[in-house]
Amino acid sequence: MKAVQFSRFGGPEVLQVVDIPEPSAGAGEVLVKVAAAGINFFEVLMRADRYAVTPSLPMFPGVEAAGTIEAVGEGVDPRLLGSRVAAPLFVSERPLGGYAEYVTIDASLAVPLPDTLSFEEATALMVQGLTAFHQLRQSPPANKAVLIPAAAGGVGSLLIQLARGQGARRIIALAGGKAKRDFVLSLGADAAIDHQVPDWAAEVGDVAKGGVDTIYDTVGGAITEDFLDVLSPGGELVFAALGRLALGVAELEAMIGRNQSLKGFALLPLLTPGVLKASQSEVFKLAASGQLRVTIGGRFSLHEAGDAHRLIEERRSTGKVVLIP
Repeated sequence: MKAVQFSRFGGPEVLQVVDIPEPSAGAGEVLVKVAAAGINFFEVLMRADRYAVTPSLPMFPGVEAAGTIEAVGEGVDPRLLGSRVAAPLFVSERPLGGYAEYVTIDASLAVPLPDTLSFEEATALMVQGLTAFHQLRQSPPANKAVLIPAAAGGVGSLLIQLARGQGARRIIALAGGKAKRDFVLSLGADAAIDHQVPDWAAEVGDVAKGGVDTIYDTVGGAITEDFLDVLSPGGELVFAALGRLALGVAELEAMIGRNQSLKGFALLPLLTPGVLKASQSEVFKLAASGQLRVTIGGRFSLHEAGDAHRLIEERRSTGKVVLIP
C-alpha cells in the first residue's frame, strides 16, 4: 500500500509517498480502508522538528483517519465488516501512520459514524473536535466573554460554535484577513478582529468593554504575552499549545497580582477508552444533526501531502485540511 513518510526533518518537500506492506488486523483489531485522513498543525511542527517532542525517523505521520472496516482480527465480531468508522489512532498503541491507504486499530477504539456524517467531516471532529469539546468542558464559556485565537482553523471554528451553543455572553474571534473574519462571523462570533494589525489588543478591549473572561490559547509563542493585556482581572488563560509557552516569571507574577489563572490543557490524558467513545460520539451527533458545522478547507491526495502541509504552515487554510488516499 501507499503511505506518506519523512526520513529527515525539513520543509513540506520532505514528505514522500512510499510503498509499504499492507497491515493486517491482529487479534482484537480491525483493518480500516482509509477514505480520509486528517492533518493537524502539530504534525507540521513534527515534520520540521519544532514540536515539544522530537519523533523518531523515519516517521509515518497521521493520527486520525476515517473509512470502512475491510477485515477483522481474531475475536472481533465479523458483523463489523463494511462498517463506517473513525479510527482515532492518537489513542491507540500505534498512534501514527494515518496518511496511508490502510490502518489498523483496536476494535474497541473504532467509533461508528452516523450515516449523514462524511468521512472528511469525521476527521475534523477527532483531534480538533475533541480538543474544542473538552476545552469547553474544562473551562465552560456560559455567561462569559471569551477570546478565540486562530478562530478560522479547525479547533477555533468549532470552539466558536460550541461556545455559542453553551451560552457564551460574547465571542471575540481573532483571524487574519477579511475572508477569514467573514467566515468566523458566519459561525457565530460576535466580533472578528485581525490579529495582524498592531492595535488588535485595543480593539479586543473595546469590544469586550474592558477585558475578556476566558482565552482559549491554542497558538502559543510570543502572542500569549499579548493575551494578558486583554484578560480581565480574575480571568482565565486556557493554554493548549504544548511546547510553545513563552511566559516568564514576571508575566506569571503579574497574573497572580491580577488574580488571573493559567490553566493547562492536554487532550490525551482525558481520553480513557470510555470517555473517548462517549465524547466522540456526542461530537459526531452534534455535527450529524446540523448543530455543528464542519468546514473542509482543502482536499489533497497522498502525493500532495507536502502541498497540504504548506497550506497549513503558511496559515492559508480555513477549517480542516484532509488527505484522500
